Amino acid sequence: MYRDKFVTSLIEEELTVFSIDDARTIAARDGVPARLLPGLLMRLAAAGWIRRLRRGLYVLSGPASGGSPVHPFAIAARLVTPSAISHWSALHYHGLTSQVPRIVTSMTPRKVVTPDMRRRGDGVAGQKHAWTIEGVRYEFTTVSARHYFGVEHVWVNERLRAAITDRERTLLELFIAPRAFGGIGEGLATLGEHLDALSVEKLVQYALQYGAVSVAKRLGWALENAGADSHAIKPLAILPASGYSLLDPSGARVGVRDRKWMIQNNAGVGPRG
Repeated sequence: MYRDKFVTSLIEEELTVFSIDDARTIAARDGVPARLLPGLLMRLAAAGWIRRLRRGLYVLSGPASGGSPVHPFAIAARLVTPSAISHWSALHYHGLTSQVPRIVTSMTPRKVVTPDMRRRGDGVAGQKHAWTIEGVRYEFTTVSARHYFGVEHVWVNERLRAAITDRERTLLELFIAPRAFGGIGEGLATLGEHLDALSVEKLVQYALQYGAVSVAKRLGWALENAGADSHAIKPLAILPASGYSLLDPSGARVGVRDRKWMIQNNAGVGPRG
C-alpha cells in the first residue's frame, strides 16, 4: 500500500539514485513506519522497480525510471560524494576528444574504498579500483582537497545536473598526469586542436593554483608551441624553477632543453605547423 506513494515521492524529489538516508526521509514524510522500510525496499527490488548499486545506495529502474536507463553520471555522483566527472569522461563531454570512453571517470577529494579493495586489501601496486555496475566501470581518482577545483554543474539531460570539471581544469589534467592519457601526446594534440575553444587566462590561473612548477612549465611550453598569446602565458614563463622538468614525465631524461621554459623535450615534438 505504501509502494506507489514512496516511488512517486522519489521521482518528484528527482532522487533517481538514492541512499538509505534519502529513503528514510521520504518514508517518514509519507507515513511509512520505519520498521516496514527494509521490507518495502526488498519488495521494490524483487519487482524490478529499484536496483541496489552498493550497500545503502539504490537506483530507480523498470517502471519507476520510465523505462529509460539512468545516466551514468548520476550513478557516479552518488557512488562517491563529493566527486566530479573528470579525465576521459570530461574530455568527451566537452568535445575535447573523439574517443568514446569505455569507463566513467571521476575525481574526488575523498579516499575511495571499493569492494575490490576490501577483498584484496588497500594499495595493490598498479591496480586501479572501481565499481562495475551492469557492465559499466566507474573509476575514481583521489586528489588533494586543494586540487579539487574547476568544477561546474551542468545539465546532462532534462532532469539531471552533474558536477564535472570544466574545460580548462579537464585540459590541465592532461599535463598533470600525462601517463593516465597514454602520454604527453594527447595533451599536446588536444591543446593544438582546441586552443580557440579554451580560455588561456583560465588555464594559466589553474596551473598557478595547482601549485606544481613542473605542471606550469609543461603547460606553458605547450601553450607557446600551440600559438597562445605570449602576454597571457607570461606568468608561467617567469615562474621560478630550480631545474629542468621533463615534457613527458613518464619518459627518459633525454632531449633538447628549452631554457626559457626549463623544459627538457623528451617527446621529440616541435612547434605547431
